[in-house]
Amino acid sequence: MKKYPGNVFMIIAPSGAGKSSLVNALLKNDMGIELSVSCTTRPPRPGEVNGREYHFITVEEFKALQENNDLLEWAEVHGNFYGTPKTFIKQAIAAGKDVLLEIDWQGARQVRQQFAEVTDIFILPPSIEELENRLTRRGQDEPSVIARRLLAAGGEIAHAPECEYVIINNDFDVALHELQQIVATARLRYAAQAARHEKLFAELGISDASSK
Repeated sequence: MKKYPGNVFMIIAPSGAGKSSLVNALLKNDMGIELSVSCTTRPPRPGEVNGREYHFITVEEFKALQENNDLLEWAEVHGNFYGTPKTFIKQAIAAGKDVLLEIDWQGARQVRQQFAEVTDIFILPPSIEELENRLTRRGQDEPSVIARRLLAAGGEIAHAPECEYVIINNDFDVALHELQQIVATARLRYAAQAARHEKLFAELGISDASSK
């Protein structure tokens, strides 16, 4: 598989674990990472901007992406299609940029099949009780919805072993620091360094730089 100078990071977590807050803080502090914007066939909600929250496209356009194998992963949710465009990610990492995907465990499985060098990180809450407290404090959902989210969280958390890294988001600052450490470590992998500094590796006589 071709090695790219950029990295692909996947962040996976149940609702309420703090994934979005960590991702937003990481992106704010690290200009070298771009957030992958998914496409969807659902209409924009009030305040949403095309290209920011999602790329809003028609069902026909979505089907064309599928037929052209230009989706890293996709799913149908409540009658609407959601997917991650492949072209943007390949272009970004080929140019040496890092790309981050906020994704669920099912989508993560699909991405791993196409990017062997992906760095996957699962965000865990410190406890189910704290997860419930966070969902309640958000004030966005009715108790019945929170109950469903907690039930779903158990099934999602069961897939944490599929990830290379796990962060327990008990203290936000600590969790953010750990996330930044993972990003820094991934950038120093042999494959990433060899692809990013191909000329230097050749000058130093490292002949197997493209084979590892």
